[in-house]
Amino acid sequence: MNAFITQQTPITNAVLNTIAHLPTTSLPQIVEEGFFKKLADKDFMRIAVLLAQKGYEEGGCPIGGVIISNKTRQILGKGHNTLVQENHPYNHGETSAIRDAGRLDFSRTTIFTTLSPCDVCATLIYMRQFNRVVVGDVTNASGNEDLLRQKGILVDILEDPDGIARYATYRAEKPEQDLEDWKGLAAVRQMAPPKSEP
Repeated sequence: MNAFITQQTPITNAVLNTIAHLPTTSLPQIVEEGFFKKLADKDFMRIAVLLAQKGYEEGGCPIGGVIISNKTRQILGKGHNTLVQENHPYNHGETSAIRDAGRLDFSRTTIFTTLSPCDVCATLIYMRQFNRVVVGDVTNASGNEDLLRQKGILVDILEDPDGIARYATYRAEKPEQDLEDWKGLAAVRQMAPPKSEP
């Protein structure tokens, strides 16, 4: 079977969107290795942002993640936040991508995330010994970049304007859901005004 996306295929938003929505296990048959090698970091971040958009359209949090091989630059795992869609309290963009990748030596990989990793995701990134993390938005949230650097992980900031705008819109539309995703339902309850007695 010949690959559908070849080394000669131009890098367009439509092609990156196709890659974002295809199952990761099907990518080696559909996308030539040479195509992945010509992708720049901004292109992998664009795929993560397209996954974040998918999460937003499903009613969830717009956070996406993509994991690539440092050697071949092939995508090994990808995913998006499914707190709402799967009723899953910690399936964030990063954890979704890691779950999709499966049992790998992550020290030979880079993870792209559309938003600064939360405490849970940052811990998982350094516990699984990722070599590098690329963060697409420290405007809306930041905080664990220095922790990851202290753990020996290369951290690059590659802000994506579309991803930043999408997350800001989401946060304004659904502040309680955003808080739940970061801190849990207990934090949402604690922020609620006390009910008045009748």
